[in-house]
Amino acid sequence: MEPAERSRVPRIDPYGFERPEDFDDAAYEKFFSSYLVTLTRRAIKWSRLLQGGSVPRSRTVTRMSGRGVASVWIGWQRALPPPRLDWRNPRYTPRLSPGERNPRLEASGRCDLNRTFPDNVKFRKTTEPCLQKTLYNVLLAYGHHNQGVGYCQGMNFIAGYLILITNNEEESFWLLDALVGRILPDYYSPAMLGLKTDQEVLGELVRAKLPAVGALMERLGVLWTLVVSRWFICLFVDVLPVETVLRIWDCLFNEGSKIIFRVALTLIKQHQEFILEATSIPDICDKFKQITKGSFVMECHTFMQVSVCRAARGSGAPPHLQPGGSSDHPEGAQDGHQ
Repeated sequence: MEPAERSRVPRIDPYGFERPEDFDDAAYEKFFSSYLVTLTRRAIKWSRLLQGGSVPRSRTVTRMSGRGVASVWIGWQRALPPPRLDWRNPRYTPRLSPGERNPRLEASGRCDLNRTFPDNVKFRKTTEPCLQKTLYNVLLAYGHHNQGVGYCQGMNFIAGYLILITNNEEESFWLLDALVGRILPDYYSPAMLGLKTDQEVLGELVRAKLPAVGALMERLGVLWTLVVSRWFICLFVDVLPVETVLRIWDCLFNEGSKIIFRVALTLIKQHQEFILEATSIPDICDKFKQITKGSFVMECHTFMQVSVCRAARGSGAPPHLQPGGSSDHPEGAQDGHQ
C-alpha cells in the first residue's frame, strides 16, 4: 500500500488498540467497507425486534446473533440481572467499602493490570481517564461477589473487553458475572475443571472430524492445552481480531459455550493442510498461532457464516460427545457445561 493510502487508515482502531506495523490496511479497508453495509442491515432488523422491549430467547434471536448484532450491547442485554435489583446494595455494585476488601485479592488483580492490553491506549496510565482503574474495580468487586472463583488469570482480558464495549463499570461487572458465573461456571474455578474438560472434548472432536490432525497431535505428543488454552481462557480475546471476537461473543451470550468449539474447529479445519506440515512441537505451536491471523479471521461475517454452516452439517463426532444424543442439537459441538 502506498503511504498516502496507508495514512487513510487510523493507526489506532475504534477500540483503542494500536495496529501493528504489518497490519494489512488494504485488506481491512476492503473488508470493513462491505461489513458496514451488513452492520447497517443488522441494525435495522435488531431495531424492529427490540421495539417490544425485552428480547426473549427464540430461534429468531439465535439466528440473528449468529449473523451478527449491529450493536453488541443489544445482543448482550439479556445477560444482565432484572431491573428490579437494588443497585445501591453494596453486594451488587463494583464499589466496595474499605472493610470489605481482601488484600490477597487486591494484590492478584493489581498484578495483571499492566499486562492487560499494553497495546491499547485507553489502558495506559498516561491516558485520562485510564481504564486500569475501572478494570481493577470490576475485578476486585467480582472476586468478592463470587468468592468461589476470586480472581483467575484471563479474567482481566475478558473484563477489559467488556469495559471497552459497554463503557460502563456496572454493566461490565454483571456481564462478567454472566460469563464466569453462569455460562462458563467451571472455567475459572480454582481447579479449572470445566476448562480442562472442554479442551479435552475439543481434542476428541478433532480426532473424530479431522483424524489426520488428531493423529499428528498424538504422534508429536502435543497436549491440546498447549495450543488452545488461550483460546478457551480468554474466549479468543487477544487471539482473534476485535470484530471477530465480538461476533463470537454475540453467540456465546445467546447460545452458550458451543460456539467456542465451533470456532476452534473452524480454525483447525480451514488450516488443516498447513497444520499437517508441522514436524515438531515448537513447529505445531507456531502454526496454531499463525492460523489466528490473516484475512480469513479478519472478515468476521464470512468467518462466522463458515463456523455456523459447518456446524449445521453435523460433527461426525462419536456418540459420547453428542449432547445427550438428542436430535435437538445439530451443531456438532456441545456446551461444555451450562
